[in-house]
Amino acid sequence: MKLINIAKKFRADEDGAVTVDWVVLTAAIVGLGIAVLTSVSGGTTSLADKISDELGSRFPTSSARWKS
Repeated sequence: MKLINIAKKFRADEDGAVTVDWVVLTAAIVGLGIAVLTSVSGGTTSLADKISDELGSRFPTSSARWKS
C-alpha cells in the first residue's frame, strides 16, 4: 500500500509542470529578444555610420589641427 500512495502523490505533484511553464516562457522571451536584435541591428549600424561620417565632416581631426 505504501508504494501506491507514493505513486499517487507523485502523479498529483505539479511542481515540475510549473518549472516547464517557466522554461518555455523564458525561452520565448529570449527568442523574441534575439529576433528584435537581429531585425534592428542593420539599421543601427547604418545610423551609426551616418553619424560618424557627419561628425567627421564637421570637426577637423586632431592630426589636421597640429600640422604646420
